[in-house]
Amino acid sequence: MRSSLLPIGLLLWLAGEALAESKNAINVFKRAETMAPSPVERTLDFNPHRKLDKRASPYLTEATQKFVVNGSAIPDVDFDVGESYAGLLPISAAPDESRQLFFWFFPSANPDASDEVTIWFNGGPGCSSLSGLLNENGPFQWQPGTFRPVQNPYTWVNLTNMLWVEQPVGVGYTQGVPNITDEIELSQEFAGFYKQFALTFGLENRKVYLTGESYAGFYVPYIADEFIKQNDDVYFNLAGVAINDPILGDSTLAQQVTVVPYVDYWANVFNLNASFTAAIHERAEQCGYTSYYNTHLTFPPPPAPFPVLPDPFASDVPTCDLFDDVYTAALAVNPCFNIYHILDTCPHLWAQLGIVNQGDYEPPGAQVYFNRTDVQAAINAPVGTNWMQCTNKNVFGGATNNESLSDRSLGPASDGTLTRVIEATNNTIIGAGNLDFLLPTNGTLMALQNITWNGMQGFQAYPAKEFYTPYHPEYNGGALAGAGYLGLWGSERGLTFYQVQLAGHELPEYSAGAAYRVVELLLGRIKSFGDAGDFTTQMGNFTGTTPIYKPEGMWM
Repeated sequence: MRSSLLPIGLLLWLAGEALAESKNAINVFKRAETMAPSPVERTLDFNPHRKLDKRASPYLTEATQKFVVNGSAIPDVDFDVGESYAGLLPISAAPDESRQLFFWFFPSANPDASDEVTIWFNGGPGCSSLSGLLNENGPFQWQPGTFRPVQNPYTWVNLTNMLWVEQPVGVGYTQGVPNITDEIELSQEFAGFYKQFALTFGLENRKVYLTGESYAGFYVPYIADEFIKQNDDVYFNLAGVAINDPILGDSTLAQQVTVVPYVDYWANVFNLNASFTAAIHERAEQCGYTSYYNTHLTFPPPPAPFPVLPDPFASDVPTCDLFDDVYTAALAVNPCFNIYHILDTCPHLWAQLGIVNQGDYEPPGAQVYFNRTDVQAAINAPVGTNWMQCTNKNVFGGATNNESLSDRSLGPASDGTLTRVIEATNNTIIGAGNLDFLLPTNGTLMALQNITWNGMQGFQAYPAKEFYTPYHPEYNGGALAGAGYLGLWGSERGLTFYQVQLAGHELPEYSAGAAYRVVELLLGRIKSFGDAGDFTTQMGNFTGTTPIYKPEGMWM
């Protein structure tokens, strides 16, 4: 038997090569460490943008004293959130009015905000706007899976006086018996509340901006239309609206028609097998969805009105319900699939707002933040309320809470409401996050192609300009925002449409900088989403030319 020995030099060479390969492998992880931007740790006032001088508040009066919230005494929040007011106000001036809406109002220190109020609505229907405050655009955030609340550098309070309102009656901390059955009644009740709010806080003759997401695609246009009908600039001076990820009309068009193209676009994320993918393509053809999509998502669009597709649930066997079949398949592949943000994988993250949808996780012993009595006392809410992020009451069930009823209103894109709002304001902004499966971007865009405003139907060209979000310093590693070209946009005849590639349904939560830019445009602080300047509240020049904000070797 003959043994073979390698020369010692060759052995040393091989050892050196192995060591070098090992170092190269380690460098892969070091590169990830060095490329990750590090927030600059600084001690600063709450507003991380432009430092604004404190002044005596014009909002603190004898009438508003009972609504004062101690910004340094909010449970689990170890910083001062600033001046704010919260509590209940009635929906009318009637002396026996029992129906009240809950609000949380944060005045802005920004001098440009002195003549305006911006209102935020979450959707549902029946979901609390406090979820938007805590997870999306409020001055403090406690997002799912995080340890404790953090300051939000991208709070809209930096820009404008912000009002979060729980509505309609039946939601959150609101008081009284729900008695509405449609959006007309809802908008009238909200207008009554807002007049009481403006009277209490001395907000007459202010410009009013309405914002929201999801089912606020119904709320915002209908409330805006009611403000227009009031013809009263003292209390209802509507200046613009902005809605992200909205439902605007027919759900079949919004979800069923768009689901297969959506799966095709994100095929690497869904990871569905070939036989299932082939089957849904075949069914989309048979149900008429493929031809409908190819015909009506065009620029300019074919003449309106678009044909109304059959309700897939009208049949005992919903063969054309592709959306739910895809959702079921996605959950089989990824048990933690998030209908609002499709990049999520396991594990489920605990959210301080509690369970709302399938897959939401509540660990044993966990307590919903706004259901805690110490939180309720701190924000002047009715202590002992069983607060739910989305109520189990039917807010459109009329005075008898008839569970068989639902919102009787057509979508605002279907009955002329949205058209009236666009034409009255010429400052309407509608957008979407492309990671939203519940209401895909192209469903929203197709709904807009089916309406006429300011003399023409739909967008004449696809909204394909690049959406720029400024490069910026970061002060808080718990609340970061992307920069650069984050999406696409277009604007025609008073309506702006945009999409953000890496945002989900709750766009301000997933892409805070882009959402901040939306509010800057809404308020008239910038001219368009193509503006390449800084955020209007930034100090200094952070346009991406310095290594700390745009590291060497990073592609933007």
